[in-house]
Amino acid sequence: MNRNLLKRIFNILKILGPGFIVMIADMDAGSTATAIQSGAQYEYKLILLQVILIPLLYIIQEISLRLGCVTGKGHGALIREYYGKKWAIFTTVTLLAVVFSALLTEFAGVASSGEIFNIPKIYSILISVFILIWVVLRGKYRMVENIALFFSFAGFILIPAAILAHPHYVNIVKNIISSQPLNEKRYLLLIAANIGAVIMPWMIYYQQSATVDKGLSCNNLRLARMDTLIGSFATQFLMIVGVILGASTLFRYHMPFKSFYIFAQAIKPIIGQYGILLFAIGLYALSMLAAFVVSVSFAWASGETWGFSHSLNTKFNQGKKFYSIYISVIVLSAIIILIPHIPLVNLMVDVEAFNGFVLPIVLGFLIVLASNKKILKEYSYSKRRLFLVYFLSLAIIVLGIFTSLPVH
Repeated sequence: MNRNLLKRIFNILKILGPGFIVMIADMDAGSTATAIQSGAQYEYKLILLQVILIPLLYIIQEISLRLGCVTGKGHGALIREYYGKKWAIFTTVTLLAVVFSALLTEFAGVASSGEIFNIPKIYSILISVFILIWVVLRGKYRMVENIALFFSFAGFILIPAAILAHPHYVNIVKNIISSQPLNEKRYLLLIAANIGAVIMPWMIYYQQSATVDKGLSCNNLRLARMDTLIGSFATQFLMIVGVILGASTLFRYHMPFKSFYIFAQAIKPIIGQYGILLFAIGLYALSMLAAFVVSVSFAWASGETWGFSHSLNTKFNQGKKFYSIYISVIVLSAIIILIPHIPLVNLMVDVEAFNGFVLPIVLGFLIVLASNKKILKEYSYSKRRLFLVYFLSLAIIVLGIFTSLPVH
């Protein structure tokens, strides 16, 4: 029995990667800020929503891994094959807007984590750019994945930071079982923001392409689902940790959340220097992980769309276009973040307005591909399962557009 259990754990660890990594990357700087803001404004009430979102996240991402395992092709490649190169180019170009906005957010998180300890952002950004480029140029998917897993697990260092905030566990339970203020517009906006951040277009591209690059097939489908399921629970658990951090500090002492730097300075007397260190490390790890996932997802999509080499298992000379695209989006985003006095918040809002409009395109193609029995064959979904996916996708699309519109 023990031997079988150990074997099962080993098999799961062997598959662990695409699903877990992309899920933890979803807990990026933007999601961390959303979680803290949720706790700062409504204490622990939005913890229940994080639990409810777990199956929604899993159901959508499971389609990506299934398409990757069954076809051995990435999302962009399938769109090109079944719906033509023009549609593939259209989706990839629009994906760039989402990728670019996400990278600005991640580098802002990197800069904030350094500034908490008075490290100038030029140093934290340049070092981080070097790490992101160096890791990928190693030319082996397995090694890159292991480093991404390291950053994924490093993100969990936020947990002891939340514990040091001494949350009121009784209040957590009371907030979960009590009535929710659904009549308040501000609360509804936070609900929409949390749901809208669950599925990002780059997540779909990354998981399917990573599944292919890792060499997973139909034989690995069961364990790949386990990888995705574990990731679904893990990322929402981190969102709960973020809510607890905001509720146990800012809400308790009636302080607003304005930025990561101001947040760290405000809660320093509460969780201490050690707690601030843990928070900064966790924020940095999650921002770096997301920066990698976002960048490589676009590089993969570009290769699949235009038909050039796009594998992390190739050397630079064999995949110059693939690596050049990856490096370019990282460097350009870093340069913009380093511009003095740039209105970063306004810039991110303007670019991220594309998110709500790109998501329907990506989810639309995902659903159409999943509905095609010629693609999934014996692994096709039942009509009941497809109906559930249609319903959830429509809800995500509506909320994505809702959160992308300016609020007056």
